[in-house]
Amino acid sequence: MIQLAALSKSFGGRVLLDAVSWQIDDGDRVGLSGPNGAGKTTLLKMMAGLEEPDSGLVTKPSGLTIGYLPQDGLSHTGRTLAEEAGLAFKPLLDMRAEIASLEDRLADDNGDEAGHMEMLTRYSELQEEFRRLEGYSIDLKITTVLRGLGFSAADMDNPSETFSGGWQMRIALAKLLLGRPGLLLLDEPTNHLDLDARNWLEDYLSSYPHAVILVSHDRYFLDAVVTRITEIGLRTLTDYVGNYSRYLEEREVRMERLRQQKKEQDDEIARMQVFINRFRYQATKAAQVQSRIKMLDKIVPLEIPPERKRVHFSFPACAKSGRTVLDLRGVRKTYGSRAVLNGVSLHIERGDRTALVGPNGAGKSTLMRLLSGVEAPDSGTRTEGHQVVMQYFAQDEATRLDPSLNVYQTLAGDAPIHMVPQIRNILGGFLFSGDDVDKPVRVLSGGERTRLAVARMLLRPSNTLLLDEPTNHLDLDSKDVLLEALEDFGGTLIFVSHDRYFVDRLATKILEIGDGQALLYPGTYEEFVWSRKVRDAGRNGDSAPPASRPRQASPAAAAPPPQIPYEQRKRQEAESRKEQKAAETRRKRIEDLETRIAEREEAIKGLEASMAAPGFYEDHQTAKPIIERHQNLMWEVGNLMSQWEELQGTEA
Repeated sequence: MIQLAALSKSFGGRVLLDAVSWQIDDGDRVGLSGPNGAGKTTLLKMMAGLEEPDSGLVTKPSGLTIGYLPQDGLSHTGRTLAEEAGLAFKPLLDMRAEIASLEDRLADDNGDEAGHMEMLTRYSELQEEFRRLEGYSIDLKITTVLRGLGFSAADMDNPSETFSGGWQMRIALAKLLLGRPGLLLLDEPTNHLDLDARNWLEDYLSSYPHAVILVSHDRYFLDAVVTRITEIGLRTLTDYVGNYSRYLEEREVRMERLRQQKKEQDDEIARMQVFINRFRYQATKAAQVQSRIKMLDKIVPLEIPPERKRVHFSFPACAKSGRTVLDLRGVRKTYGSRAVLNGVSLHIERGDRTALVGPNGAGKSTLMRLLSGVEAPDSGTRTEGHQVVMQYFAQDEATRLDPSLNVYQTLAGDAPIHMVPQIRNILGGFLFSGDDVDKPVRVLSGGERTRLAVARMLLRPSNTLLLDEPTNHLDLDSKDVLLEALEDFGGTLIFVSHDRYFVDRLATKILEIGDGQALLYPGTYEEFVWSRKVRDAGRNGDSAPPASRPRQASPAAAAPPPQIPYEQRKRQEAESRKEQKAAETRRKRIEDLETRIAEREEAIKGLEASMAAPGFYEDHQTAKPIIERHQNLMWEVGNLMSQWEELQGTEA
């Protein structure tokens, strides 16, 4: 459907892609993976036609429609929400307007009969075409997608300019989904979505009839949606069949194989170099030396992506809190005439790991501010337990960093003495390395400030953590650093996150916020979703039970099964073992040949010393067997060298 042919792209002196060829077929759902700055967004822009490659071609059918969603920066004005979303159906809306106009004109009996018949014919054609293109379901489609992305019925007639930046991106996403382009390019589509909207988008994209290419730092979302991961790195694209979890497994196997091949290649190069250096100036070895020099010139050094550093550490020690950590009784909080929280009571005990869920604007951040004590309730009480040492990470935590400090100073200022040696490791885990640690905070981007704020949090001793969207702007590796630290955290955790994988790994209780209330569900997020389906089925009078109750399972178990069939995977594993065994056999044969060559060359050296002695050729009877032995050894060495060079060529 769309092909990249010998495509290259550079920025300054840095090559992102070098003569890359790649193909996307209709129905493919591909996730792009790679470190920040590898070129994922650039690749999407080139495929969307918004950026030109330095060389090569992006080939696509003339009738292919492409929809591109950037990470941010889009806004909409001048129309209501429903009207803006409806622009995805502009040809159908124009057709509907013409049908309405014809109906008005046909109702006028003053026209001539010929004109009347012509309008009737046109009206009939339009009606048939409108019906064929499912024009009568436009309003239903618009409502379905907008509601799925979190808009309420009351939002439909609101001016689009009244929605904030995150909701503006949802409008843009809705228009793309309604337009159903042949190729959908999505750059971090889940950035501004809550969990319910992400779950809806997962289902929508999983059944999308055309090709989808997306960039996402949401591991669970990738597992649920994509059927292929394409990794950008070392100036090329590498495909892995399956979802993200499968990709991690396959990538590790591939990296291990590459590391072994690289070691073997380095060993071979070293052996040849030793031979060349040893015999470079011996006339009898000139041909063999030249042969090895030519072989060295032909070897293409293997490149291996740098290993992703695994940063792991524990929170600084802190005394335990009392059994009761926080207690809210009858809490009410209003903004204007709207009661965000109305009579909420909540009891948090030591060791609880509670995730707050609910649509954007439901009051999750408000409740977090009340729990932290940053904001007081309009009525009701907040009681903090004995010896609670609390740390609150707000959504706007990044704006509270001191702009006069540099990156390293920001962490060092709050760190206990025994944690100072870990500062550079922690910064590396959040993508601050080398000279980055000396950057002033004032020059950092919004995403960099958020990463720094998260890193700073990890150095402060506390026994109670309140985290409001700590994973925003974190890449997958940085999320893993934070996730592992929180898994080992021995205190109480209350958090808001729209990352399903993060919630699945951490939460043991779910607090649902909505309609002014806070309802607590003991158990995992998966169990909460099941419980809510049961509740909704009861409300709707549905006698059919929902899906069976989920088992306690790890996120890996909840992920979709690997896309590669078992028999095919077994064949691949058997072929890999066969290749490894063959490589080992070749390596042993090479070592054996080198030993035999060295032994015979040593014997030749001894014979040549005898042959160089004065008067050697005068005694023909004595000289003849030595000369024959010398010739035989020379032929034997030549034969052994031929075998050695053949095996070296096979290895290369």
